Amino acid sequence: MKVLIANRGEIAVRVIRACRELGYSTVAVYSDADRAALHVLYADQAMPVGPPPSRESYLRIDRILDAAKKTGADAIHPGYGFLAENVAFARACRDAGIIFIGPSPESIEAMGSKTESRQRMKAAGVPVVPGLTEPVRSFDEIAAFARQSGFPIMVKASAGGGGKGLRYVEREEDLRNAFERVTSEAQSFFGDGAVYAEKFIASPRHIEVQVLGDHHGTIIDVGERECTLQRRHQKVVEECPSTVVDEALRRKLGEAAVRAAKAVDYYSAGTIEMLMGPDRQVYFLEMNTRLQVEHPVTEMVWGVDLVKEQLRIARGEKISLTREKMTPSGHAIECRIYAEDPARHFAPSPGLIRYINLPQGPGVRNDNGVYAGYNVPVFYDPMLSKLICHAATRAETIARMKRALIEYRVEGIETTIPFFTALMDHADFLKANFDTGFIDRNLADLMQERGGNGHVDAAIAAAAILAFEESQQIRLPQQDNSAWKQIGRLDALKDRS
Repeated sequence: MKVLIANRGEIAVRVIRACRELGYSTVAVYSDADRAALHVLYADQAMPVGPPPSRESYLRIDRILDAAKKTGADAIHPGYGFLAENVAFARACRDAGIIFIGPSPESIEAMGSKTESRQRMKAAGVPVVPGLTEPVRSFDEIAAFARQSGFPIMVKASAGGGGKGLRYVEREEDLRNAFERVTSEAQSFFGDGAVYAEKFIASPRHIEVQVLGDHHGTIIDVGERECTLQRRHQKVVEECPSTVVDEALRRKLGEAAVRAAKAVDYYSAGTIEMLMGPDRQVYFLEMNTRLQVEHPVTEMVWGVDLVKEQLRIARGEKISLTREKMTPSGHAIECRIYAEDPARHFAPSPGLIRYINLPQGPGVRNDNGVYAGYNVPVFYDPMLSKLICHAATRAETIARMKRALIEYRVEGIETTIPFFTALMDHADFLKANFDTGFIDRNLADLMQERGGNGHVDAAIAAAAILAFEESQQIRLPQQDNSAWKQIGRLDALKDRS
């Protein structure tokens, strides 16, 4: 089988690696800004799909399908983001006779609407956050709900996701502005101005359950992840398992997630996202009908390869796992490393990576999408890589992550590594005492100058300077020369400075 990866960066590299282990050949697609990107260098073939803006390249369904046709790809893996949950893309693949490595268009469509998914979950006996189950088009409908349920509430885009198209409303006098803003954002981001409202759950934790389904009707859960640590509604640190989930609750969450997936005849990898209130009541939030950014923590603890399972399922094979025989082992934490400057309110930090040293050692995994000599573009999500650590206990995992963050050196651009280093030392993080607002409330404290480790910092700085001086000769990753003869590859490094 030949698989085209309709994505870029670390997730494209991740999928290529899984394909290679299964003996599948791969095709990368790239915009003009990504001609020298790591996923382009790793794939067996590569095809250009347009100018740097994603709407002219990675979001162009016609160009992605044309690349698949020209390279003879049998299947397309969408990764996450871009076209991963695009119903039109999934249908276009099916119509073109190309395997879409993901769920059916019907499942994507059903779960893509927050209001329709809430209706389906209620019918399936999955608890949902109290709120509207039909989208509204007028302010009066939102106002009537707010007065009946009481403030605070959340106003959300029906087709929303990724932290976009939602507003927290605490007072009635702020409601109209919130409604108008969310309606506008919903139309702008998702092409659908429909919105709804739900009761605000104070101080929640964000718990999600991994599910896998195949074409033979089997659906299983693969445990839960703790995704509570967020900044501006975007996850930044994930853990597996959750410290607040015991075995009884884990079983309850897994059963609810399987019912949710069965309600839409789901196959492939997917995630049921839930909110847990301080009273430990759990509510369905949404379903992500794709692979999640944080999937590695589940893989490390449960000993599975979710991307390989996706690939096998897409070929019509049964899930290779048996839930009854699966046992979690240890604890895993993931930090998303962004090209952002924490000292400047997380401003983007694109540019040339002069030097990079990835941490290594027992229990350390790097899902990486960059290299020394790569120019981080301004056009896309600034995530460079994911650092995942695994150990027997949460305390040992945190210690391992702290060590790995010290080893992780990037020169030439700013990254969020210092932020994560501070977070790993925060007393409440160490005690797992947090909710979804934890980082936003404690950001100033987390970014203060850290004391007491001056001699350690000096030693690290000296080592980094030495390594940097020895790395002035920038080299590309080693490649078989024959790979450069593949379609679209010959000019991959043209104009590179």
